[in-house]
Amino acid sequence: MTRSHKIEAWIALLVAVVLIITLALIRWQRQKAISLQGAILVQDSDPRKQRPIPGVAISAGDLATSDTTSDSSGFFLLKLRKPIRKGHAIVLVFRHPQYQPLYLNDFVTSKLYVVHLVPLTGNTAPENQPEVKVANVRVRYTDKAMTELNVGSAVKIFEVENKGNVPCKGESLCSPDGKWKAALGSATLDAGPGNAFRNARASCIAGPCPFTKIEADRLSQGDRIITASARNWSETATFLLEAEVFRPVMSQMEHWSYPVIFGEGLSFTLPSAAESVSIQAELDGKTIIFPLGPSHFLSWATCNAGFNPDQGRIYLCTPKPGYRFQ
Repeated sequence: MTRSHKIEAWIALLVAVVLIITLALIRWQRQKAISLQGAILVQDSDPRKQRPIPGVAISAGDLATSDTTSDSSGFFLLKLRKPIRKGHAIVLVFRHPQYQPLYLNDFVTSKLYVVHLVPLTGNTAPENQPEVKVANVRVRYTDKAMTELNVGSAVKIFEVENKGNVPCKGESLCSPDGKWKAALGSATLDAGPGNAFRNARASCIAGPCPFTKIEADRLSQGDRIITASARNWSETATFLLEAEVFRPVMSQMEHWSYPVIFGEGLSFTLPSAAESVSIQAELDGKTIIFPLGPSHFLSWATCNAGFNPDQGRIYLCTPKPGYRFQ
């Protein structure tokens, strides 16, 4: 092998090594970082009492980009650092001031974690202190709804002049049977800006009414302006046009909801547009209304709220020490 051939071989080898390293780097960069996701629930043998636990701190030491916290539905998403791949040993730590800490030894994998935490026994009321019974819990809320307010009515009288017993003889306007010459008259009502008519009606009130007809197909309803037309093929007749005037207004509608209680948990859902949320409950037989403001503070319970695109807002409440649901 000549010197030039050796140089060409070394160059080809160098190019191949650089190409392999480049492809490996590109493949490594394209690999997405792994994220662990799951739900944290209260430990209980009854599935209905396994309430979601919000506010749980989840960590994985140096393997995660940062610690995370469970949301109102108990869901958590823990992002691992990019070099960490499947099969790597990991220790997940779950902490909450009202529950026993949990250390979970596992291997990185693509599964859904369902974690159960055991409540601390210190959440019960102190000895010799009677518990307050919470009963007959109801939830009150309001929402905005567009309604119509009846602001008055409108009336108009009009006449349709005609001469009776005049043969039609091919005239453009005749009686329904085409025998007698007829006349047509109309009247118009305006409900005013922002208003609309409802229950519009027209009728003959004087004259030879049996020989008249209301052109109902021209009597529009639900509009600001309505027009009524009448056909008369006898002597002059008098007609009445009237309708109610309505104005669309935005109003607050009151609603009541009854929450579900399983064990030590109270749950209810409200529409996303719900406002002025309050809870009515009996505490030791006394009915009290507790406004549930933006902080969701109650003197007798700890509440959390989350948003679900399918269900609106979800509320979870747990009684504080010294209180229990009856």
